[in-house]
Amino acid sequence: MPIKKMWGGRFEQAGDQLVDQFGASISFDQEMAKEDIMGSLAHVKMLKATNILSSQDADQIIAGLQELAAELADHGLAFDVENEDIHMNIEALLTAKIGPVAGKLHTGRSRNDQVATDFHLYVKERLPQVITALKGLQAALVKQAAQNVETVMPGYTHMQHAQPISYGHYLMAYFQMFQRDVERFQFNQQHTDLSPLGAAALAGTTFPIDREMTANLLGFSAPYANSLDAVSDRDFALEFLSNASILMVHLSRLCEELIYWCSYEFGYLELADAYSTGSSIMPQKKNPDMAELIRGKSGRVFGSLLGLLTTMKGLPLAYNKDMQEDKEGVFDAVKTILPSLKVMTGMIETLQVNKEKMAQATHHDFSNATELADYLATKGIPFRRAHEIVGELVLKGLKTGTDLADIPLAEFQQIDPRVEEDVYTVLKPAVAVERRNSLGGTGFDQVRQQIKAAQKILQQ
Repeated sequence: MPIKKMWGGRFEQAGDQLVDQFGASISFDQEMAKEDIMGSLAHVKMLKATNILSSQDADQIIAGLQELAAELADHGLAFDVENEDIHMNIEALLTAKIGPVAGKLHTGRSRNDQVATDFHLYVKERLPQVITALKGLQAALVKQAAQNVETVMPGYTHMQHAQPISYGHYLMAYFQMFQRDVERFQFNQQHTDLSPLGAAALAGTTFPIDREMTANLLGFSAPYANSLDAVSDRDFALEFLSNASILMVHLSRLCEELIYWCSYEFGYLELADAYSTGSSIMPQKKNPDMAELIRGKSGRVFGSLLGLLTTMKGLPLAYNKDMQEDKEGVFDAVKTILPSLKVMTGMIETLQVNKEKMAQATHHDFSNATELADYLATKGIPFRRAHEIVGELVLKGLKTGTDLADIPLAEFQQIDPRVEEDVYTVLKPAVAVERRNSLGGTGFDQVRQQIKAAQKILQQ
């Protein structure tokens, strides 16, 4: 039986069909069809410029590739599993279109540098999309924060009421988380913006190629400096999956709290109907399914990161077939984080805030205890002693159902005669928030400064 593989000259027997299917990657790497054609166009233009190919041959190949690119954009291309991967499928389609001259396209390159180039181009194009989507979510958070600077809510530690805070301050905490995500993805661009093309299988080529030219044609900042590294490096993909995983942690944390805040027990927020679902049996239900889905999808991104780390950890230089497993997780992560960001942006933009319910939750919860301890410290009582005194008052209040603000002034003055009527103002939740004006604090003026700084970042 004749060998059909493009690489089959060395072999006497054709592969088993199951083996062919098991080894093929076209089912998923067709995702990079556009990038493969882009890389081939840059390569053949370089072959023409360096006189490695004649102008006639090169122009014929260029015309054929451009036709394939147009067909791909118009109605897609049909791929065959017998051709294994996207590179051989494109070459087979090109051969069918322009004849044997298509075989000259592979001069001076290998599938090893070809696949690495395609993968770099794929991630390079998606990084700005992720960053743009992140900034869209940040803008929604800033807008909501600006509308809720003086909206007071309980702040939590250990999911217990801790101290009253501004809801705007809470939202700006997530802005900062997502800003770090933006910066991580921006740094990811540095290691993605390198061209492996021309590294060939692992050692370069004897043909007088111009790697700087192909790097420039493809929009890369530079070629890889080492051919072994060029074909074996997947750090840029690991960085992407790591960054995507941290992003999903942040999205999942926000979703967790949205789910809490929208529950009957809290009632702080209500999601828009467009981002909620109902129950097939309980007519009253309004479920935060989109938040739950984003929270759930974090697991698949984490799994992709762990999968690629495990794949890469024991690989010797340079290329190994194991590295065929590098792409599906990245493709899936892109298809997970982009819609997750867009859905989260929509949820934040359309949230209804129950300001009254938030404010009510800060009363009679002893979350102003630190305010009283601080107040006593300003009267000269050592803070540790003030802390102890207030703890005793809280314990008494819990037993008697008495809030700190309900304690008579005379009882306060028994603790220290310098306590005055202004203690009751200090104990008001909104005042407690407003007074916390240390840098980065929840004080209203500080939150406004945070918002102003964030708006400046987004304008950049």
